[in-house]
Amino acid sequence: MQQATAEAPLASLGGARPPTAGSDFAPLLREVRAAGLLERRTGWYVVGIGLNLLALAAVVAAVALVGDSWWVVALAVPAAVFWARSAFVGHDAGHAQITTDRRVSAVIGLVHGNLFLGMSRAWWNDKHNRHHANPNHIDKDPDVAVGALVWTRHQAALRQGFTRWLTRHQARLFFPMLLLEGLNLKVSGLRDLRRQAPRERVVEASLLAAHYLCYVGVLLAVLSPGKAAVFALVHHALFGLYLGMAFAPGHKGMDMPDPQHDRWGHLKRQVVTSRNIRGGRATDWLLGGLNYQIEHHLFPSMARPHLPLAQPLVRAHCARLGLPYTETGLVASYAWALRHMHDVGAPLR
Repeated sequence: MQQATAEAPLASLGGARPPTAGSDFAPLLREVRAAGLLERRTGWYVVGIGLNLLALAAVVAAVALVGDSWWVVALAVPAAVFWARSAFVGHDAGHAQITTDRRVSAVIGLVHGNLFLGMSRAWWNDKHNRHHANPNHIDKDPDVAVGALVWTRHQAALRQGFTRWLTRHQARLFFPMLLLEGLNLKVSGLRDLRRQAPRERVVEASLLAAHYLCYVGVLLAVLSPGKAAVFALVHHALFGLYLGMAFAPGHKGMDMPDPQHDRWGHLKRQVVTSRNIRGGRATDWLLGGLNYQIEHHLFPSMARPHLPLAQPLVRAHCARLGLPYTETGLVASYAWALRHMHDVGAPLR
């Protein structure tokens, strides 16, 4: 187990601003750039997006072929998997990993987020921007803000009533609660429409409406209302579970800076709050490259296939600076996160 430190401020989705002269991050940035790892891999993404579209089309065709049968619910499993793959594409487009053309990136994000998933691109980008800028920061990262779950004992101490009970048991409830995340993503996006500028709101809302019409229309064209409702619920539950299990291992249980640590540089801010997941190609595929969380946070615009190539450079740089570089197995990462949630709720038990 290990982790990292330095002085280049992070810009979140598009990439990092140039590091300050003499920062700990600058030598690593030069090394990574010299290796060509900041170049885009648009062709790789075109092939991946094409294969995912074919897979989604195959699932829709299979639903039509199986027809009005309870066996169709089994197809919610591949539907959830390839929806999550679409979410990974939208995530990468938001980071400008696919192309430097902002309009193309926006279109890819809108198609894969709003149209395919019914999830607002603008809401996700705003939230994810703030997370990348200050990961695990208790005042600035929305991913560790008070919600259904809490992440510090101070947050836990403020809970009352049902939420107090929820916090006491949040570790054991974590995975069951992820079954609701697919619906939560939709609701959060709809709420965010009020925040958006008029033109952005029209585009986002139109694509969200198209998503709902197509999704409900396809299901009701093939299934009875009861079976359609069950399929949709199972599909969204599995999608939320999968997506939550892909995003959760990267930060939960890692260092949580507070306002006293606002002067941390880019390198330290990103590395000590992040955790990588060991594994081979299957892990890379299943987690959509998020298993290289440290490299992704240091170089947000780095194309997904370059993340494993950058890992040895980042690990060696951290070792030279005497900075911890945390990496663990997938199951161990969940245990780590659950232990943290259990500890946070301990004073209430």
